[in-house]
Amino acid sequence: MGIVDRLTQEFDLSIEWLGFEIHPETPPRGMPLAQLFPRADVEVMTKRLNSMGEPYRLAFRKIVNISNSRLSLEAGEFAKEQGRFDRFHRAIFEAYFSHGKDIGDIDVLTQLGTQAGLDPDALRNALQTGRYRRVLEEMREEAERLGVTAAPTFFFGKERVIGAQPIEVFRELLRSFR
Repeated sequence: MGIVDRLTQEFDLSIEWLGFEIHPETPPRGMPLAQLFPRADVEVMTKRLNSMGEPYRLAFRKIVNISNSRLSLEAGEFAKEQGRFDRFHRAIFEAYFSHGKDIGDIDVLTQLGTQAGLDPDALRNALQTGRYRRVLEEMREEAERLGVTAAPTFFFGKERVIGAQPIEVFRELLRSFR
């Protein structure tokens, strides 16, 4: 069980996930991580992610390529409409971070959608026609208005938590609301 799952149970929270494209400049077929972050030490980054994810049984593999996430965010909106967002969201996370799959590829997304209980033909059609592009643009505008610069960013009223943080950071903030 991940941090969000634990916190939603512990504090009886309702979570609304909104898509945020971190690197919209990434080409549709993705790009090498080293090209986007030439000074990044991928080994150190991967080690850090694995140590943070270990208590939650999250495994991260060395990221070689950055996927363009636009289509996966659109697919997430489709999954929301179908009541399958949580399953699909987890599948996307695992496919990208644990298995190194290209989550900007329609074939990968329809396969993940099928595993999450979505109709693959309807999902493919929604992605090919751009049914959710305007929704993503509106979310991008809202994120810009709110000053969001990183994902994840969690909002709790006027307070926010930016980035992957230890569970105690969230607990401390949530206890302050009691």
